[in-house]
Amino acid sequence: MTSIAMSFQLRVESRYNAELNIPYWINVKTFGYAWGVGGVLLLLAFAIFRLAPMALALADAPLSLIHWLALGFSVIYMAYAEGYKGFHLGFAPRVVKRANYLKDNPRMHHVLLAPLFCMGYIYATSKRQILSFAITFMIICFVAIARILPQPWRGILDAGVVVGLSIGILSILYFLILAIRNPDLLDVSAEVPCDTQ
Repeated sequence: MTSIAMSFQLRVESRYNAELNIPYWINVKTFGYAWGVGGVLLLLAFAIFRLAPMALALADAPLSLIHWLALGFSVIYMAYAEGYKGFHLGFAPRVVKRANYLKDNPRMHHVLLAPLFCMGYIYATSKRQILSFAITFMIICFVAIARILPQPWRGILDAGVVVGLSIGILSILYFLILAIRNPDLLDVSAEVPCDTQ
């Protein structure tokens, strides 16, 4: 990179740092990237933290054969459907791809709302926004139904969700490492407006 190009890049980054009222030593691109991915990871970790006690309470509950079968089904199904198909094949690589896009194209409001940006709630194609909101609505309904279930059924359901969310966190970390090593290996679209990928 030539010294002129580096100078221009530093001026652009300084302008964004001034607009965001962020100290000059914090690179706005790095901040948006870290806040986007980190915010999503924190959200998933918080959900695990909230659900895990009900799943762990199963250790003290007397479980019949039907409960054990339901627990096995819940864990295996959620690991595959939520963890592998939902997170690993779709959500996780897109979060990291959108974080990379944000790092390359920082805007003040996108950086401030980076977790929402990375999840596809803002500055996304119409299809991605509809899917993001529909999935969120489905999760809210799922949580509402789970709350009315008695133990051990609630714990059985929560155990599966905890496994799926844990796979989701591991998937995001996997794609994060992959993107750091070679960003070209992320072959999903960022699904931003006017995206040509």
